[in-house]
Amino acid sequence: MSTPVEERFGLSPERAWAAAVGAVTALLAVGSAVFPRIVYDRFLWQYFWGPVAADGQGGQCAVRDAGGTELLGSSAACTTAVEAGSVVAFPGYTTVSTVSYVVILLAMLIGVVFLLRRLDIGREMRFFYALFPFMLLGGALRTVEDSGIAAMRAGVEPLIPFPASALLISPFIYFTVFGVTLACVLTAYSLADRGVVDDYARPLFAMGAVALAASFGYLSYLSAATDYVDFYPIILALTLGISTVATAVTWALATRYVPDIRKGTGVAGIVIIWGHAIDGVANVIGLNWMPALTGTANLVPKHVVNALIVDWTGRLLPQSIVSVTGDAWPFLLVKLVAATFVVWVFNGELYEESPRYTLLLLITVLAVGLGPGSRDMLRATFGI
Repeated sequence: MSTPVEERFGLSPERAWAAAVGAVTALLAVGSAVFPRIVYDRFLWQYFWGPVAADGQGGQCAVRDAGGTELLGSSAACTTAVEAGSVVAFPGYTTVSTVSYVVILLAMLIGVVFLLRRLDIGREMRFFYALFPFMLLGGALRTVEDSGIAAMRAGVEPLIPFPASALLISPFIYFTVFGVTLACVLTAYSLADRGVVDDYARPLFAMGAVALAASFGYLSYLSAATDYVDFYPIILALTLGISTVATAVTWALATRYVPDIRKGTGVAGIVIIWGHAIDGVANVIGLNWMPALTGTANLVPKHVVNALIVDWTGRLLPQSIVSVTGDAWPFLLVKLVAATFVVWVFNGELYEESPRYTLLLLITVLAVGLGPGSRDMLRATFGI
């Protein structure tokens, strides 16, 4: 049966998606060539490549002018550049980049659905569990890049110098992890098809676990062999422990008042809430508890949403309360409520009607919590 897109334009959904992505890419390329100061400097560079350049080279900000890019090492110099009307990019996320990444993510999801459909894979719930290590891998690789910045500040050559390290910085790390994951998925299915293994899930999980262990092992090696990376096991234990308790309490309350909440996802729903609990707890510990637990300074929020929540908490609550409770705990509550709501939305009928699309959405929901959460947890654990 043909779709409305095929009937009107003669294009399959896959080709229509490719045409739309190609058109946007071509528009940005042409705009950058014709209006470089507007399209490239004040959009693509300022919100995408500039933050990567500043982050990857340890600068407080990066400034773009006709002569090229200049890194600035002090907040005062960055403020002066902003006040002068220069094109300035700061490490981390902005509202513009965050919204753009959401759009890119949605476009990628559609493309991945087409790819999975073409390969005829990704319909079973065990596909979700087999990809679990890869959702942690992104945060671990991002922390490896963070260790490179710590190395540069200590006057040591990093393992992956810039610009190669950009592959481990947003937004490029999404494509890096996707490429690694896709290669492992194809390998695991190939092994199963050739009868080397009975099922693809175990080798796929094993490949992700090995990559994750290698990343964590490298960070552990740095903590033992260098002075610029530390190791605070109490951070890891508290993050995992508190997240597990918070998930158990949340799931108990959710299933008590909404018994059907487990109908669509089963155990996967618990995993999703746990992944977002990791993100929330890691923020509370990294932003509020670091001095008490490790004797070091608190970390700085890297994402727009948690930075806004921290700012609002500090503004709305009396300082006497904030000084005792901290200002990051509402982020944990938001994560738990949001994750529980998403799990409730995924009812049984949705999975039965479109298992591949439902699984991909579940994987994405978990990844957007566990990815940044694992990075924040590991940043705090290794003091970087």
